[in-house]
Amino acid sequence: MATRVFIVDDHYMIIEGIRSLLLNNPDIELIGHAMSAGSCMAFLQKTLPDVILMDINLPDRSGIELCFEVSRKYPEVRIIGLSTFSQQSMVEKMMESGALGYVLKNGTREELIDGISACMRGEKYLSGDISRSIQKNAALRPVLTRREKEVLCLIAEGLTNSEVAEKLFVSTATVDTHRKNLLSKFDARNTASLIRLATQHQFI
Repeated sequence: MATRVFIVDDHYMIIEGIRSLLLNNPDIELIGHAMSAGSCMAFLQKTLPDVILMDINLPDRSGIELCFEVSRKYPEVRIIGLSTFSQQSMVEKMMESGALGYVLKNGTREELIDGISACMRGEKYLSGDISRSIQKNAALRPVLTRREKEVLCLIAEGLTNSEVAEKLFVSTATVDTHRKNLLSKFDARNTASLIRLATQHQFI
């Protein structure tokens, strides 16, 4: 039985492009499209697809918000995020909202079909560029001890070494050592740089 696919995107050329990529695949049936979150929800009240290819940028609502609503109301529907954005934070937000997959709009036909097939098996899927980017970021992410994470969060709140020491019931010298270790691990020259890098790596 063919997988029923529904497209949600506000650009007609993207919809037509996806349609042309999937049109001759006997295992996939395109059952329609929506160009807004509102029209998507209206369609789902009448017909449920197996898979939704969902754009993140929609004119009336964020695709991340729509993904969250659809995944709660219709948990049997698999959602694949569709975007030009490959930032890890964006991918994680979409996946946390209920998406099983994430495919870039400049991806290949094979990636799109592989993503649909994987999601139908209940597996998570990330297109190649995203997967490589996340693996690279993970490799570059510093490894911190529990205490270093605590000190980092307090530094980010603007506390001085003595204030951090008081909160954690340790000496100022100990906090100073943790601060130096954090600067070294993040290869940061000062506190502002440390906080910026820690934010990028989602420690704070």
